[in-house]
Formats: sequence, C-alpha cells, structure tokens
Amino acid sequence: MSLDKRENSVGTVSAEKILIDKPLTLACGFVLPSHELMVETYGTLNADNSNAILICHALSGNHHAAGYYEGDEKPGWWDSYIGPGKPMDTNRFFIVSLTNIGSCFGSTGPTTINPETGKVWGADFPALRARDWVESQKLLMEQLGIDCWAAVIGGSLGGMQAMRWALEYPDKLANSIVIASSMKLSAQNIAFNEIARRAIKSDPDFHDGNYLHHNTLPKHGLALARMIGHVTYLSDELMGQKFGRELRSGTFLQGEAAPIEFQIESYLNYQGDKFSSGFDANSYILITKMLDYFDLSREYQNNSVGAFSHAKCDFLVVSFSSDWRFSPERSREITDALIAAGKNVSYAEIESDLGHDAFLLPNPRYEKVLGNYLSRVADKFEAASKGAAK
Repeated sequence: MSLDKRENSVGTVSAEKILIDKPLTLACGFVLPSHELMVETYGTLNADNSNAILICHALSGNHHAAGYYEGDEKPGWWDSYIGPGKPMDTNRFFIVSLTNIGSCFGSTGPTTINPETGKVWGADFPALRARDWVESQKLLMEQLGIDCWAAVIGGSLGGMQAMRWALEYPDKLANSIVIASSMKLSAQNIAFNEIARRAIKSDPDFHDGNYLHHNTLPKHGLALARMIGHVTYLSDELMGQKFGRELRSGTFLQGEAAPIEFQIESYLNYQGDKFSSGFDANSYILITKMLDYFDLSREYQNNSVGAFSHAKCDFLVVSFSSDWRFSPERSREITDALIAAGKNVSYAEIESDLGHDAFLLPNPRYEKVLGNYLSRVADKFEAASKGAAK
C-alpha cells in the first residue's frame, strides 16, 4: 500500500472485547445479566477525562471506524473524518467506537452464545430500542472512567442515538452531533424496511430465524434486502453519473441472443452478495425494527420541543441535499424544535449528489463544518483544563 493512503491515519489498530459485568434492563423488559462489546479507541484520554468522543454507528456499521487492521488495506468506515488533523482530530480527542449489542461483529447479539442455553441466540435475541444502545454505551462509559462526553456523534441511526443521549443523560454530554438523521422514520422508510425484512424471511434457508441451528444462511434473502436498502442510500443523480444505462454484458443489436445486464444491475448484485457474506440476517431484522420503533418524542406527549427541553448540551445538525432517505427537511425539523426549545444549535445543509451515503464519504464543506465545530469544542475543554491547572 502506498504511504499517501495512510496520510493522517491513526495507523494500525486492533479491537478489544470488553465485558460489561452489570445487568442491562432492555426496554422490552428482558434483562441481560452481562454483555460484551467490541470496542476500538483512537487518541489519548486527557488528564481530566474531558476530551472523549463517542461514535455511534448506523444500521450496518461497527467498531472499526478508523485506521487499518494488520494486513488489511481497507480502512475503517469513517477513516476520512477520524485521525490526526482530521475533523475528529485524534491529537485532541480520545475517540471511542463500538459495535452495539444486537449487531454481528463480536458484541453480544444474535450470533453470540446465549449463556442460558449454550447455543447461539439466533431469533431468540430480545427486541431492542435505540435507548438500549444508549444504556449499554452508558455502562461502557462508566467502565472507561469517562464522566462526560465532549461529544456524541452519529449519522442516520447513529444520529438518533446522539439525540437520545441528550434526553436520557443530559449531564453526560457537552455536544450532540446529529448527521443525516430524523426524530422518527417516515412511513416510506418503514415500508422499505419491511420489504427488506420480507425478502429475508422469504428465503427458504431462513428457517424462522434459526438458520444457524440448521447450518445454513439466508444469503439470497439478505442480499436482496441489501440491494433494496442500497438503492435508497444512493441518489438518482449519482446512479445516473456512475452507471447511466451502460451495459455490463450483452448488446441490443438485432439478432443478438446474449443476456443483457446493465452496469447498475451488476453493481447491486455485487453489493448484495458482499453484504450477505459479512452480515447476519437476524441482526438486520432486529436493527431495522429499531429504526422503525424510534420516535424521539413518544414519551413526551409527541411534543418534540418538550422533549428537547430536557437537553443541556449544544447541537450540530447536518443534512445532505440529495439524501431522500433522511431528507434535509427532517434535519430542519430537528433544528426548528431545538431552536423552539431554546437550545444552542448550528445547522448545515451540505450540497452533495451522493445521497444518504454522503455522511460517510469525503466532502470538503462537510469536513470544514464538522472540523470547525469540533475545534471549538476542543478549545473549550483545553482552556478549562489549563485554567484548572493554574
């Protein structure tokens, strides 16, 4: 690998499995006596533990947000934004990234062992809400000796967690950064998720979610679910620019009998097959239902202004112009509710033709907005640390 690919990288990283040996009562009433979390950290925690950032992943994200694994040329999923001199500057911040419970990258979830049965949880893993992820993250926070996050940051479902943190533990974060997210899913979003779940469940290898007990995987159904989801993460402009109506194989010449395949078809089939080899179907079902269930103001008489009145932190809200899955209108609703609740909030709509996936990808203005905001955050805790040292 050329050195320029690792410029400003956090370098080679490794994950740690952390046992949270405390009971976690889930919103559904089920109690996990203990659970494990896969965690990566970048940067150094300062003397007064005031420079920690929590990264909250979205549907298919995981703990590997930055840097490189030994022998792997693919960096973490947010590597463009985490590292020395990057918006989440590891020279100034200590960054914590984890795989949440219910996912399939080593943390307690459907693919791990249920201690009561000695078998994988599979479809028996309990239903989850976004608040359950926050409660688990809070237990991790305590175990790491962090009293208050400098910021909680996330895109999409990650942004939902960032907002939930601000309401559940208002004294435990100084900033909530909400990117390409929403206070609740639209009916259209719920519909897409249900179609994806139906695709998985219709696979003959699904076995009512007990496929691991049958030594099989519903790869075809999961691949189709990912193809459905992936289309919604892209924009029409991007697909037109990248693929148009270009052919991967075959021809429209008269008399030509070879099968015709468009480039976009080939791309989606590749993405679906790749995803189905690395993700778990039960986790996909579980987490899409989490997205559907999320409603920030449900417990506050459906009053978003009243809900945000409980927050004490500052907010940055970011949207992307071509994101139709979590449109700028949804982010403006968040911003308007925060303003009405009297909170300090900054809002930026980033021009991009990359759709919902734009929050993961390089963009100069996005980098500037996020970097400038976090630089001010760092200035504050560094000034406070110097003042305390005098």
